[in-house]
Formats: sequence, structure tokens, C-alpha cells
Amino acid sequence: MTDKKLFIERREEGDYAVKKAKADRASAVFDTQAEAIKWARDHNPGHSPDVERVRYTNRGKPDQWRKA
Repeated sequence: MTDKKLFIERREEGDYAVKKAKADRASAVFDTQAEAIKWARDHNPGHSPDVERVRYTNRGKPDQWRKA
């Protein structure tokens, strides 16, 4: 099932990329996270995309993923 998984990452440019697992290039790029989530849901029905959530706290790892 991981081959159908999509990930939404924030890029250095400030936009959002939708990528497949282990992909080097983005499948699509959007200005907002909401647009990226909508595209991922529309193009991969039945699978929730994982969204990168980076929070810098005094405990835990900074890179975390959440279901959209």
C-alpha cells in the first residue's frame, strides 16, 4: 500500500509539493497546503495523504507527519 501513499511537504520556496513515497520529484506543486491536500485526495481516492508538520518544541523530533 505504501506505493499509493502521497506526502505533502513544504518546500524552501514556501509552496507545497505533493510527492509519492521515495520520489525525487514532486507530482504537483501548489501555493497553499489546502490546494495540495485537495489535489492529493482527488488523485488518490481512498487514501489519505500525509502532511508534513514541523514544530520545534523542547521535546520530540521536529519532523512529524499527520493524516490530512
